[in-house]
Amino acid sequence: MKEIVLAGGCFWGMEEYMSRIRGVIETKVGYANGNTEDPSYSEVKTGETGHAEACYIRYDEVQISLEELLKRFWRVIDPTILNRQGPDEGTQYRTGIYYINAEDIPIIKKSLEEEQKKYPEPIVTEVEPLKCFYDAEEYHQKYLKKNPGGYCHIKL
Repeated sequence: MKEIVLAGGCFWGMEEYMSRIRGVIETKVGYANGNTEDPSYSEVKTGETGHAEACYIRYDEVQISLEELLKRFWRVIDPTILNRQGPDEGTQYRTGIYYINAEDIPIIKKSLEEEQKKYPEPIVTEVEPLKCFYDAEEYHQKYLKKNPGGYCHIKL
């Protein structure tokens, strides 16, 4: 099994979208690559923790490659907008690819280069090693499964 963390605006939609992909074994939402240890949602939403709302993904690379997973990721975000997706605005809604395995770097870079060809503006999606990931509160986990019809900027 392989792992990666993706940030694409509000984490509810990203988790639901990724959970529907064949080969994705586990998803959970949380806060990634910030400065505050074990933050709460109320702290993260201030934009002062440095964390991004993100989705941890564990996947079976026999069923889906990282290349394909990233293609799906690019489809549902606008990688040229800084600190916003849909109506959600703030540093916590930035887009990011946070890798756990350094061996994924060439695949991620190639994917980003291919995606950049589609835009005249530069892509601002962060590509960084995962420094930290804290699980979000239980009520955020599988939120759109628990609350069908809840708001989501990603078209499911």
